[in-house]
Amino acid sequence: MGNDYTATLKSTETEEFIDIYFYRPIGYWWARLFRRLGIHPNTVTILSILLGMAAGYCFYFKDLYINVIGMLLLIWANMYDSADGQLARMTGQKTELGRMLDGFAGDLWFFSIYFAICMRLNDQWGIWIWLIAAFAGFICHAKQCQLADYYRNIHLFFLKGEAGSELRNSQNLESFYQTLSWKNDLIAKAFQFFYIRYTRSQEQMAPAFQTFYKQLSDESGHLHVPPHIRESFLEGSRPLMKYTNILTFNTRAIALFLSLFIDEPWLYFVFEITLMSFLFFYMRHKHETLCKRLYKELTSSSNA
Repeated sequence: MGNDYTATLKSTETEEFIDIYFYRPIGYWWARLFRRLGIHPNTVTILSILLGMAAGYCFYFKDLYINVIGMLLLIWANMYDSADGQLARMTGQKTELGRMLDGFAGDLWFFSIYFAICMRLNDQWGIWIWLIAAFAGFICHAKQCQLADYYRNIHLFFLKGEAGSELRNSQNLESFYQTLSWKNDLIAKAFQFFYIRYTRSQEQMAPAFQTFYKQLSDESGHLHVPPHIRESFLEGSRPLMKYTNILTFNTRAIALFLSLFIDEPWLYFVFEITLMSFLFFYMRHKHETLCKRLYKELTSSSNA
């Protein structure tokens, strides 16, 4: 596929094995087709939302045949989720709205999946399955995905700079939000409203990084990263990328599919609450420790 394909990837350091060898190559060919048809990346994202929500509906039924159709639809949705970003990088049509819509897509997939499983098990479990699902989804799943996405974009920032990353600051987003009008920019302002809160939630989970990040900023807000700090950060961050990848789509999909194959979908919620939460806390501890160490190194050198 050559250099054109490589240019559609963010970085092999932040890509998961299944993505590199399955979703990205297939997504690339979808992106080429969409480019030829003149389809915008945001349209592809909306198609992925529809496919993912249709997949969730299929998981309501106890018929394994229908469940397998849902699995295939979810895989198809993730192909489009890969293709929309690749198409945006291929055509230069990257936008803040596209970035926000892309993150929103995964939330809608899994909301429909959680809702369908709860409806499927409601007669057997009653209110308990809804409470377990709410904890697994809104507390565990949401925070895990937010932090994994944040750490990958931090890594890309140190690896490729601002142009190669989607790392955002909530204060800058708030300033931009204030320039938008509810009358003239309704959709963009609404998405920005939720994106600010998403970004703020990410920042709150990484206080040591916020301190480190501010130390790298000058009075005008521009970042100055000494080469040795950049290399030290990347050296400590690279081993954590495998955990950020585990906390994203592919591992979840495998666990979900296995639970459906054995007709025990409640086990997927247990998986979220236990193993995925353990990885979340471990990854957060290692990343915060790295940032504290580099902050001390940075302040020590500046005071010397």
